[in-house]
Amino acid sequence: MPSDPWVALEPGDDPAERVRILRRAHQTFTEAGTVPRPVRAVVADSWRRSARAGVGPDGTASVELTDGDLGTYRSEHPLARVMPLFRELMGTFAADGEHLLAVCDAHGRLLWVEGHAATRKQAGRMNFVPGARWAESAVGTNAPGTAVAVDRPVQVFAAEHFIRRVQPWTCAAAPVHDPRTGRVLGAVDITGGDGLAHPHSLGFVQAVARAAEAQLALLTPERPRADVPELTALGRDEARLVVSGGGIRLSRRHSEILVLLARHPEGLTGDELLCALYEDESVTPVTLRAELARLRGVLGPGLLASRPYRLTVPLESDVSVVERRLASGALTAALAAYTGPLLPASQAPAVVRLRERLADGLRAALIAGQDPDLLADWAHTPWGEDDLAVWRALAAVRPTAAIRARLTALEKELTAPERWARRQVVPGVARQTGR
Repeated sequence: MPSDPWVALEPGDDPAERVRILRRAHQTFTEAGTVPRPVRAVVADSWRRSARAGVGPDGTASVELTDGDLGTYRSEHPLARVMPLFRELMGTFAADGEHLLAVCDAHGRLLWVEGHAATRKQAGRMNFVPGARWAESAVGTNAPGTAVAVDRPVQVFAAEHFIRRVQPWTCAAAPVHDPRTGRVLGAVDITGGDGLAHPHSLGFVQAVARAAEAQLALLTPERPRADVPELTALGRDEARLVVSGGGIRLSRRHSEILVLLARHPEGLTGDELLCALYEDESVTPVTLRAELARLRGVLGPGLLASRPYRLTVPLESDVSVVERRLASGALTAALAAYTGPLLPASQAPAVVRLRERLADGLRAALIAGQDPDLLADWAHTPWGEDDLAVWRALAAVRPTAAIRARLTALEKELTAPERWARRQVVPGVARQTGR
């Protein structure tokens, strides 16, 4: 076993012998559910996640986006801006080595697959093609899907892949992050034969990913004050505001205030804000004015006006992005932008209502759409792991033994009426932690 747990083979290892060991281990896991010791921890953990997601060893990837839909989606994706860099750094290596350069989004959906023509044709037989979903929750252990799942560069060698038809391949992938927010945008991957199991391959894709992040930072210069500020409030208890090229981490109360003012560009009176923010009717206007004065000091001059309280410039938020995409029917894109419940620890009445409305809208669209991959993505998030309605919908369209077992366990766990009621107040918030 390699000393670096993220590297599949070290120089001098016998690839053929390692393949034999891994195939026996894979068979043991699929038959008995146990992982023999020679399997790396990163692979063992991924196999377990794959099994919990209901992935079968004889499954295949599904193609979600084709033709115009694929073209539109990837032209708007942030990684489109660094595709020329990927091609410059990796294109010749992929073509000359009979490998493939692949780029996926944050949900493991392949956006570009380029490289050696014969290798590309061979990979097409297992749906390793643009528009196909290679998320770990859909096709099990694989480098691009696992890299975005664990947010780490990862190498997957031969029979370490969970699905058998992928086991002749070896790949290495590294996540690419938004340089301003730190969020995973997707991953860059190199896929081919056993030769890619060399440690240099992992270092190579990691260096390419870092170069892409640096390029994105250069392509996103500091914004002038006239630009639209951006508020990130999903999946975190303390929102982050990007304004004038800089990031500000807000307190919980200031996060709530900005979320509400972003929803009401016309402004809110002091009384309206009091009702929106505080359950306790004894809170006085003086307390609110003090909070707003502190917020004004954090934001700097000119952004927060009074009588009524309002923002003096438009403010874009990740909440509004999700809502727009959902309203237009772009469910996959809406889920890609939804990184968790809105300010999950907030008890401000208006924030709670907005949080519930947004989550319920997504859940309803998911259940109505009956897409097994999207349902599985939601069900395996911290906010969806106890979502009984989604698990029932998933079991109806993907009735694997693992999914049925999880549904049965969840129904037993939620038998107590008071516990069920408590968990349904704010879907997913019970186990959500701020970031």
